[in-house]
Amino acid sequence: MKPVRKAVFPVAGFGTRFLPATKAMPKELLPIVDKPLIQYAAEEAIAAGIDTLIFVTGRNKRAIEDHFDSNQELEAALRAKGKIEQADMVHSILPQGVECIFVRQPEQLGLGHAVLCAERAVGDDPFAVLLADDFLT
Repeated sequence: MKPVRKAVFPVAGFGTRFLPATKAMPKELLPIVDKPLIQYAAEEAIAAGIDTLIFVTGRNKRAIEDHFDSNQELEAALRAKGKIEQADMVHSILPQGVECIFVRQPEQLGLGHAVLCAERAVGDDPFAVLLADDFLT
């Protein structure tokens, strides 16, 4: 049996439970202390051995892609101002060897459909589904 190395994050929803905060910001990017909610879920998955994060996104969710992408301009600006610790943090959003794949759900047809949208990225591999819109301590 193959180990689970892929995780699907269905993040295409409107976030209506968190309105009005989610009118202009995806609920997955709402900050909890010093990081967005989705970052906690990604870190938990990586700690469990996941190395491929598959995000099923929808309209107005580009900010999630931007969060997990590198931002060399920001890093350079922080380093130029002597903010090395912050620059390192921005650089290390994801550890080396972890891949992010973004799949678009063209129409919101429920959780099952969102997971199905990740089928090509998952292939025949075993995978986990992480619902990153609740935070429990």
